[in-house]
Amino acid sequence: MPLPVLPPRLMIVRAALLFVAALMFTPQMSIAQSGGNGAVSHTRPLPSFLSRLQSHEVVLGANAGTEIEYDLGARMALDDHLRLSRSLETLAPQRPGTVDAYVLSIALDSDPIFGREAREAANVLARRYDAEGRTITLAAADGNGDDSLPRGSFTTLSIVLARIAEIMDPAEDVLVLYATSHGLPAGIVYYYGDQGYGTMSPLRLSTLLGELRITNRLLIINACFSGTFVRGLSSPTSAIVTASAADRTSFGCTATNDWTYFGDAFINRSLRRPQSLADAFGQARTKIAQWETEIGTTPSEPQIGIGTQASGWLDALESRMPRSATQSVGRPAAGDVPARSRRGGR
Repeated sequence: MPLPVLPPRLMIVRAALLFVAALMFTPQMSIAQSGGNGAVSHTRPLPSFLSRLQSHEVVLGANAGTEIEYDLGARMALDDHLRLSRSLETLAPQRPGTVDAYVLSIALDSDPIFGREAREAANVLARRYDAEGRTITLAAADGNGDDSLPRGSFTTLSIVLARIAEIMDPAEDVLVLYATSHGLPAGIVYYYGDQGYGTMSPLRLSTLLGELRITNRLLIINACFSGTFVRGLSSPTSAIVTASAADRTSFGCTATNDWTYFGDAFINRSLRRPQSLADAFGQARTKIAQWETEIGTTPSEPQIGIGTQASGWLDALESRMPRSATQSVGRPAAGDVPARSRRGGR
């Protein structure tokens, strides 16, 4: 059942309270089961000061993209800084006269499912949009032994976007952003082990992209309540795809899976095929609805918004898509996975 429509002030308060509640209870969710092979797990209660935040403080924090680093070691911080620097150095320059895509795939939660998803999403998007050498992935260890990447956080997101903005030609090039994590009505959540916490609202992401003058952009937000980003990030030259409506949860973040429902259906299946973005979304939405019907849950209702002028860069990129499809990889979020191993909303 859709949530009731509330006055704007009450909607803000509700979003803030949900944010605090979710942060307080996240360690008991499926992500606490992660571990092994260098995985960064949530193992202890959140710092007590987070539960004492007032509702207006939570909203202000989300709109500012506030992140809290807690008990972060100096060597760990240096290591991540060096990893990020090396990644930034790999970005190729743009090609004058060619619509180049710059792909940033980021897992904002350290649960390995999000890291695995971000890694393979980067591969799919780089191939589809001719972005080899122009792709960066930010994610924690994947639970399978790969702990080579700089971690995803709001700080690293901002730094990579700023570097992309320096290299790209804003008049012709495109940002392709894939972000996967837990989500709340206030925005997408940053939750790294026992050290990093925060949330970023659509307003904050819009402000960041505006500051950097990145106007040609494909934004794919995979999280609960991510439909809130459609209204907040829409523009004539933007395309936005989200895993759910603004008032709905999305599914499939079981720790043992390689994909969430949305990631599997949209990235791992539909975007591997030589079809338009709109057709790929329609195909994925149908598949997700089928899976959700099978487990008897409230539909997530993925959303899409394509600006009236986005076809200029989208057509150029899609004209260079590989003409052959690739096979989906990894443990699926649904379908072949027994119902008892599936997990609910994020």
